[in-house]
Amino acid sequence: MSEGWRVVGGRRLHALGHAVMEFFRELTQRSPARFAIIIFLSLILIFTGLFSLPIAAADGQVTPFADAFFTAVSTICVTGLATVDMATYWSPFGHVLVFIGVQIGALGVLTLASILGLVISRRLGLRAKLIAASDSNPLRTHGGPVNEGQTVQLGQIGALLATVALSTLVIEAIVAILLFPGLIVAGVPWQVALWEAPFYAAMAFTNTGFTPNAEGLTPFANDYFFLSVLMMGVFLGSIGFPVIYTLRRHLWHVRKWSLHTKLTLITTVALFFAGGVAFLILEYDNLLTLGRADAWDTTFQAFFLSAMTRSGGFAILDIGELNQSSLLVGCMLMFVGGGSASTAGGIKVTTLAVIALAVWSEAKGRASNQVFGRRIPSDVLRVALSVVAWGATIVAVSTIIITQITKADLGDVLFDVISGFATVGLSTGLTAELPDSAIYVMGITIIMGRVGTVTLAAAVAASSRSQLYSLPVERPIVG
Repeated sequence: MSEGWRVVGGRRLHALGHAVMEFFRELTQRSPARFAIIIFLSLILIFTGLFSLPIAAADGQVTPFADAFFTAVSTICVTGLATVDMATYWSPFGHVLVFIGVQIGALGVLTLASILGLVISRRLGLRAKLIAASDSNPLRTHGGPVNEGQTVQLGQIGALLATVALSTLVIEAIVAILLFPGLIVAGVPWQVALWEAPFYAAMAFTNTGFTPNAEGLTPFANDYFFLSVLMMGVFLGSIGFPVIYTLRRHLWHVRKWSLHTKLTLITTVALFFAGGVAFLILEYDNLLTLGRADAWDTTFQAFFLSAMTRSGGFAILDIGELNQSSLLVGCMLMFVGGGSASTAGGIKVTTLAVIALAVWSEAKGRASNQVFGRRIPSDVLRVALSVVAWGATIVAVSTIIITQITKADLGDVLFDVISGFATVGLSTGLTAELPDSAIYVMGITIIMGRVGTVTLAAAVAASSRSQLYSLPVERPIVG
């Protein structure tokens, strides 16, 4: 009798497992964006449970749910904000969780979904390629025709996924090797440096900004080589995997670079220098930040701050001591963020570039948006404007709610909210003092910023329908 029940139970478990697999397979085919968000939220819940375990905390106590949840969100979303002291609060097990979490989160929502979809489907079919392709071109999450020449073609998706995995391993390994001597010189025991070097490398490439030591970057404030290596890691992580893929194939053949690659690199470099000059001008007489340093150190730290406000999250200066004008410049840089399909957040540099080119084309009286001998279609501009509008709305609503809850200074709240939305990780000190209700609001803001406004909109949107007629034209007054 018991043998019969075991057989029946085994069949039921097998049938249940088969049904679950079929459900996820159908979900990947019906809505890649929704599948990606489900996977992403599931990871956050799993890591929340892991961070809540007593073994994850240095004192062996159960971590409060709000702190465990926010740490999981900040880790999986590669943000870098924290409500606890990340270096001292967590045990070695907790630090390993952080290290693993940022590696998973750095892959990107849709790239991660495509890999899991590949595991489920056991092959990289058209839909699986579309899922991965959506991370390099958000327009693929919508119905309708897509210009495959914009970023990475579907036939190259397998190679792109390989680039994602290999570039992550290789770049982090190189950065870790370069950082190791700096840690030794700073007096870190070599056994500890063997852990801290790859940890710093991961936090740089994933643009997270957590530090494994309680002093942060203070011991390396004058080690320009160490800080430059961190900036290099942040830059490579922020330009995006499609750009890395293009550079790997056509590094010395600029004419073969895609328009996406050109716009990403040009805008990234332009913002880096513009931000550095702005911080240099605004902070040179601030005795609490750059005013006490010599000319070389002032210049270097200004440009280091410019690089980190783009999404890096590392900080030498006390962000809370910056002038209000510098905080506003930092908000602008953070809101833009890094490149599409990268470990950085924000509305993305190509979004800014497309809108700026559209304004320039309108000023020149051109009928279309053109650059580098290519015409950018109007649907790309519409998506860019939608991303900016949704991003600004999310930041505004979150800022209003947190300001109402905390009654804190508006400038500090706005800075930390944009830092969370753009997954930067810099803070004026406000985030660590947030009450639980504000922590949840900030966590939701981070999730919406990392998932991406385009992906989020595609996930909740109904299936596209063809409209076989057009309405009469009437022009409202604009401006």
